[in-house]
Amino acid sequence: MSEKKERRGLGRGLSALMADVNLGAAPQENAPRRADFYVPIEKIEPNPDQPRRTFAPEALQELAASIREKGVIQPLIVRKHPGRAEHYEIVAGERRWRAAQMAQVHELPVIVRDFSDTEVLEVAIIENIQRADLNPLEEALGYRQLMDRFGHTQEKLAEALSKSRSHIANLLRLLQLPDELQEMLREGRLTAGHARALLTADDPHGLARQIVANGLSVRETERLAKKGGESTKKSTRSPRPTEKDADTRALEADLSAAMGMSVAIDHQPDGAGRVSISYKDLDQLDQLCQLLSNFR
Repeated sequence: MSEKKERRGLGRGLSALMADVNLGAAPQENAPRRADFYVPIEKIEPNPDQPRRTFAPEALQELAASIREKGVIQPLIVRKHPGRAEHYEIVAGERRWRAAQMAQVHELPVIVRDFSDTEVLEVAIIENIQRADLNPLEEALGYRQLMDRFGHTQEKLAEALSKSRSHIANLLRLLQLPDELQEMLREGRLTAGHARALLTADDPHGLARQIVANGLSVRETERLAKKGGESTKKSTRSPRPTEKDADTRALEADLSAAMGMSVAIDHQPDGAGRVSISYKDLDQLDQLCQLLSNFR
């Protein structure tokens, strides 16, 4: 009995939750899912922990007009309300519920699922990630929530959401931006490509202002970010030996061949030094992490 309880507490798995979200968020022109039954709209309540707080009024008006003409074609995913008898709480479909109110619809088609509080939140985050109007920062925050709150890895998210791992990794890097630059990205004054370039800039705020003022392309931004980094390195880099000894070069070559990556050794006369390993993509970074973890 305790084993069944424990397994239930772990949730039903990301792929199973994804199946329900895809049912709830499918476009209205797709073949509709058969509803379990219809529920009076006043007996349906939104999820109080819904991570999405803003709904564009124009988009709601468009959806309400469609509902007036065609009705609500795709049913909402709901669960029985945890505190009110004969009431239901929205798991996926709050946007349709809001638009239906504007269209003065009196009852809505629903599919009832037995979700825990944790699963309801997980589905709400997944549904938000699938929104067409999502900006890159909102999408990154959704991935971070799924990883931090539910322990999902980048690989698991990539597989379940049909995204590449590099897509998720690149978006998560955007969360490293200063708050001011995140706001510019959220407002659309910067693109995700601009933002990724700013992560490597010595003066990201100054470069961001240049992007907005001069309408710089992503390629131009990358070039300026790289140029600034190179000039700083030239001015701060301490003098290095003009030539490495033969033993050091041979050791670099052996390590590079063994690891399949570029390895540089900076050996100082006092016996101290530094080993630098360069990777060309995220796959090589994964390989490097696996190699290093074997030494634990």
